[in-house]
Amino acid sequence: MSLSLVAYDDSDSETETENTEVPNTSIKQASQPSSSVNCVQYFAPGSLGTKSTYEMQPTGNMDCSGTSTACEDASEHYVQNNNADLTSPYCKRAYSGHTALCMSYKNYEQASSSSTNSGNGVSHKRIHKDSTTAIKGIRPYIPKRLRQENSSMPEKKECDQRENSDCNVKLGISREQTLRKISELIKPYLGSKYKLTEVPKSLIFMSKHSGPVNEIQWCPVREQSHMLLSASMDKTVKVWDAVDTGCCLKTYSCHSCAVRAARWSSCGRRILSGGFDSMLHLTDVETGKQIFSSKNEFRISALKFHPTDSNIFICGGFSPEVKSWDIRTSKVLRVYKAAIQQTLDMLFLPEGKEFLTSTDAVSRDSADRTIIAWDFQSAAKISNQIFHERYTCPSLTLHPKESVFVAQTNGNYMALFSAQRPYRINRKKRYEGHKVEGFAVGCEFSPDGTLLATGSSDGKVFFYNYHTARIIRTLSAHKEACVSTIFHPVLPSLLATCDWAGEVKIWQ
Repeated sequence: MSLSLVAYDDSDSETETENTEVPNTSIKQASQPSSSVNCVQYFAPGSLGTKSTYEMQPTGNMDCSGTSTACEDASEHYVQNNNADLTSPYCKRAYSGHTALCMSYKNYEQASSSSTNSGNGVSHKRIHKDSTTAIKGIRPYIPKRLRQENSSMPEKKECDQRENSDCNVKLGISREQTLRKISELIKPYLGSKYKLTEVPKSLIFMSKHSGPVNEIQWCPVREQSHMLLSASMDKTVKVWDAVDTGCCLKTYSCHSCAVRAARWSSCGRRILSGGFDSMLHLTDVETGKQIFSSKNEFRISALKFHPTDSNIFICGGFSPEVKSWDIRTSKVLRVYKAAIQQTLDMLFLPEGKEFLTSTDAVSRDSADRTIIAWDFQSAAKISNQIFHERYTCPSLTLHPKESVFVAQTNGNYMALFSAQRPYRINRKKRYEGHKVEGFAVGCEFSPDGTLLATGSSDGKVFFYNYHTARIIRTLSAHKEACVSTIFHPVLPSLLATCDWAGEVKIWQ
């Protein structure tokens, strides 16, 4: 039985009048009876008058009913044998009985020819990989499976870039455990009032930064208050599981210099940080994406959110100015100017209508600008005659129940002031016994307001009775200067401390 093939060139349909003759060929058998080779003649695309041969070895899993078997072949075989220029798509049809195949050469794997063995009635198909360039204006057909794969890859890349473009985040555990987890130790206390605070005695967890820790803060959301935030001189901000495991949940490397201040937002899903690189970053806790970012004119040393509007915060640092920002517009709302060189700390008074700043403005005889009271709306000074002693105040803290605040001084004592005008000092109470010695030592009231805790430059933690100003207990917490101590907002008698060596410790 003779084999005839008819080839068509679809690029020029009007010239398809000439039929290409194919000489009759017989099927050659190989010398070895175990492996038979079929020799098929065909026409390479672009050269209809040139014959080329290709040998195909059929696989051994063909059945006798005429099932076709596909085998792979590269299109370079045609170019080497025929020196043909595969520049245009074409359609080749092979007639065998009532079978017709019509396919085109493109950049994907497609069947190109078929052959029929008259002896056993087996037809063979070949699949080719062609690297031809498509004609301009003609888009090749892409299978649905490939379209879905190609469309999903850019989305994955874009999602990964969105998560890591702004802030390098290292995950300690899964994100679900970070935000949505409610500690089993906190659940019994969520529906009850805070009990009487006792002095912590035993160490529960200890973690460490690679540099000094400047600030720590518990998450303000009661259900997620197992998370502890820490800002360090090692250019990182970390979130710890400080209740259950003591491990680091996430590390944010958004800053290029030391991070001096970091604060939780009221919703517990964002972290505001500022450092010596003069950058402000508002970072999403879960994704690490920067929601707000801005370059300041000065190095930042203090940050505070507005107590009633979580979209507004104030920042101060190595500048005579304090700025209030709106996150929604990424713009400065107001500027508060004073004849100072640096802002050490800031404190919002109840309702957020007024706030205080502690500065480094100290002269030999007076310090009339050490603590300044500001009107938040008008940016006007209310008073700068609050503290007249010749000591700077590195930190300020507000009493949780009474209208008073405490200022930590470099005179190795804490002074008590009224939170109402004219912000008079209470000269009957002075909390002294610890050492500051130039460190930015912080102080904190217990949630019930009965205890006042402060760090010390010798690494100890001092607990004062708020009403009597007497030392209740001293805790040898660190070897280096202890710069911050904070009580847990839900769990009674749980305390977090940090020091200048980078250690973060949890006490109970």
